[in-house]
Amino acid sequence: MQAVKVTEHGDIDVLEYGEYPDPEVGSDEVLVDIKAAALNHLDIWTRRGMPGLDLEMPHIPGSDGAGVVEEVGENVTRFEEGDRVALSAGVGDLRMDDPTLDPHFHIIGEHVPGIHSEYAAISEDNLIPVPEGVDWAVAGSSSLVFQTAWRMLIERADLEAGESVLVLGASGGVGHAALQIADYAGAEVYATGSTEEKLEYAREHGADHVCNYEEENFADWVRSETDGRGVDVVVEHVGEPTWQDSLASLTKGGRLVTCGGTGGGAPETDIPRIFWNQLEIIGSTMATPEQVDDVMGLVWDGTFEPAIREELPMSEIDRAHEIIENREGFGKVVVRPDSEL
Repeated sequence: MQAVKVTEHGDIDVLEYGEYPDPEVGSDEVLVDIKAAALNHLDIWTRRGMPGLDLEMPHIPGSDGAGVVEEVGENVTRFEEGDRVALSAGVGDLRMDDPTLDPHFHIIGEHVPGIHSEYAAISEDNLIPVPEGVDWAVAGSSSLVFQTAWRMLIERADLEAGESVLVLGASGGVGHAALQIADYAGAEVYATGSTEEKLEYAREHGADHVCNYEEENFADWVRSETDGRGVDVVVEHVGEPTWQDSLASLTKGGRLVTCGGTGGGAPETDIPRIFWNQLEIIGSTMATPEQVDDVMGLVWDGTFEPAIREELPMSEIDRAHEIIENREGFGKVVVRPDSEL
């Protein structure tokens, strides 16, 4: 088959699209004919290499994708040939109440081979049904960011109707999902972006107040907009460049919920502000199967809408990575196997 390959950790030039051995289907696995997949910042970090990440090379990236069941292993009970499915990339012990807390929890595409390829063999536990009529670009680009944002806001931050939420980078992957989920939950939504186009997207998808962070300090803006109070919840996924201002945007007793640090993972922090204002710093990673079902049902019925910034053939994977790294446009970058075009 043809697949995207990371040949070694490094810059974009370590990416290739070419022949790779066909996957072998295990007894609990499903062979999926991939119709569309998508990139996340996770693919950039995996390509560059992260501390403690020890991968067998070449590595197939990709934690988002969807396609048609081609073959099922002998023990598979949930799917059959011809079913439409999408990947849910978190792998944990399903006997636990919360598999994301499994000490051996890992993510397909990051810690083990992913699905930026023509075919992928995936455990049936990591597949979710896709209804007829859902576009492949939507099916292949929604799972990771919407489950992440849903768990952050609904489960971890325990967001209630009437509370206020600041969503950083509201047109990015997790940001555009969090924006819609916060609005759906009945929150007053504050959103940041770097261009008028991105801010207009935020307005159209649930933001009540918007700020161009390239033109003004967003913490000062939040304080001004809330008469000095601050917001109840900040959705933080940037890290070093925004951390201090995210803390400064919170009201007393506020919650900062974070799922990553695309701008750097070791920020300075304001400890006196945290204890004096009794702030909560909440980590969040992926979602449980039940949470995935809850949020993806709302994607499939059109309640939530993934933004697609560009669709490319997988052979142009270097350009896809470039778009993500350079923050060009907003929304998800979708890649399709060249054989599907």
